[in-house]
Parts: sequence; C-alpha cells; structure tokens
Amino acid sequence: MNEDLKKIAQALIAAKKGLLAADESTGTIKKRFEAVGLVPSPELNRKYRQMLFATQGIEEFISGIIMFDETVRQKTDEGIDFIEYLTKKGILPGIKVDEGREPLNDMEEVTKGLEGLDVRLKEYKGLGLTFTKWRAPFIINDIYPSDAALEENSKRMVEYAKISQENGLVPIVEPEVLLDGNHTTTRCGEITKKVLTQLFEKLKQSGIAPDGLLLKTNMVLPGKDSSVKAAPLEVAQATLAAIKEVPAEIPGIVFLSGGQSPQEATANLNEINKLKGEVPWQLSFSFARALQGEPLDVWRGEDGNVKMAQDAFYKRAKLVSLARQGLFGPEMENE
Repeated sequence: MNEDLKKIAQALIAAKKGLLAADESTGTIKKRFEAVGLVPSPELNRKYRQMLFATQGIEEFISGIIMFDETVRQKTDEGIDFIEYLTKKGILPGIKVDEGREPLNDMEEVTKGLEGLDVRLKEYKGLGLTFTKWRAPFIINDIYPSDAALEENSKRMVEYAKISQENGLVPIVEPEVLLDGNHTTTRCGEITKKVLTQLFEKLKQSGIAPDGLLLKTNMVLPGKDSSVKAAPLEVAQATLAAIKEVPAEIPGIVFLSGGQSPQEATANLNEINKLKGEVPWQLSFSFARALQGEPLDVWRGEDGNVKMAQDAFYKRAKLVSLARQGLFGPEMENE
C-alpha cells in the first residue's frame, strides 16, 4: 500500500508539472460563473470542465486534477467518464472530500466531512480516483487564528489523511492562511509557520506515511486589504522561510494561488523556485483561479469560444510550468 501511495505522490509532483484545482463547490462555481454573467447548472458545469480537460496537450503541464463530487460522476460529450478520460490522457484524477466548514466560535470555522468519510472514499477508490484533498482555511489578524482553531483543524486534517491512506488514496492536506484582511507579510509568515509546525507534529504522531502525502499551502503574502503589494522576491523569501519546518520526507509542496491574479501567482511561483536552493521537496502548484480565470473569461458559456478559451488555458498552464522550474520571464506574458 505505501509503495502505491508513494508512486502516486511522486507522479503528482513530476518534473515540470503540477495540479489543476477544478474542485469548486456549488457555491464557489456560482460566484465564478456570475462574474462572467453565467448561471451554473450541472450541464453548464460539465461543459466548462470538459472545455478545460479536453485542452490538447495539457498533460505536458498538468499531472493531476482535483474535482468536485458532481464532476467525477459526469461524462464527456462522447459518453466517456471524466475519470476514465483523464486517466487515459495520463492525468491523475483526484477529489476534494471535505464538506465545507462549520462554526467553531463567533469568528472562526473548522472544516467538516469526517462523518461517513471512510464509506465515501471506498466508493471513490472504486470509481478510479487516486488522490484526495481536504482544505482548512484560517482567518488571520492580530488575534486570530486561535489556538482552538489550530488544534481542531489540525486534528481533523490528520484524521482525514489517515482514512485516505487506509483507502489507498494519497491525501493532500491544505491548511490555508487566507489572503483576506490587512495583515503584513511578516504576520502571514509567522502564522503560516505556526500552522504548518502544528500540523506536521500531529501527522508525525499519527503514523501516517509521509512519503505518501502532499502539502498544499498558501504563499506568504500581505493581506489584500493592506494596500501593500509584495514583490516576488519578498514573497519568495518569506514563503521559503515559513515552509522550513515541513519534514524532508514529504515529497512535495504545491502552492495555491489564493486570490492572486494569474500573473502574480506565476511570477511568485517562479521566484520561489529560483531562490529555493537545496530543498528536500518539489515545489509545485495547485492553482484554481490562476489557471482558470483567463479561459473562463474567454469562454463565457459559448460553444464558439471553446478553442480560444483552451488556447488561453494552455498558454497559462505552460507559463506556470515554466515558473515551477524557475524559468518564467514577465516578457513571456505577451508572447
């Protein structure tokens, strides 16, 4: 079992490649679609995901795709299950398995979804999925996150990872220090380091196989309400300092874009990889908006726009792949 998990984890962080997060919940895809004048429906959602998945050559840059439960049960226009379609294309299919959040106190929430998780994961394994993801967001200001939020979210994330590995599925743990707020880069770095330290202490105590697990986390950035825009060099230095506590046995860290523009996320990922030096992990990506924003804006639900939208998706995926190697240059945005 551990060897199988290790192989999947290594495939997900293969050289030059990273993940597409296409796991927007019903509420999230509603917001994304409304921004371009669309009303989501299972069929429109399917057509959108198909537009992305069917982009020719995307497997050069994308090793795996995280999906939502609705998507893993859908098919292409030709009647091929999305899971089978991606697998044949050489892209590993995965799924978001948390069920959103529930209140912890007046300000904070904790991620839910452990109830019935083992049963759900057995079904997902049977459907042909290979990895899972669980997200725990943390609000940040001068007071938060609280110790209670850190403790409970870490505990639940470890339990999820254990159940996932027991079912032969690679878990991706995603503790996210949110971009919302007016915090400084320094404060974000302190909290990111604290969150990761606590999580990995608990993971170590739990007996989970570290080489069959990936970390998805935020880059270290100032709050979006702070009116400060950090340069890629500052983001890279702060991010690399914050992830030092991640054990060397973890094969890879995939960064989320977390509200950054496609251009910002690409430039920051590039600088991280240029500066990383001798680190024990692969430093890759698991972007949602930063990969999807441009193609969605082009597509807008129109069949006649599919090819142009796919071209936009391919171009951004190629640029992000170059950034994952530290080979991106800003001039490439206009080529």
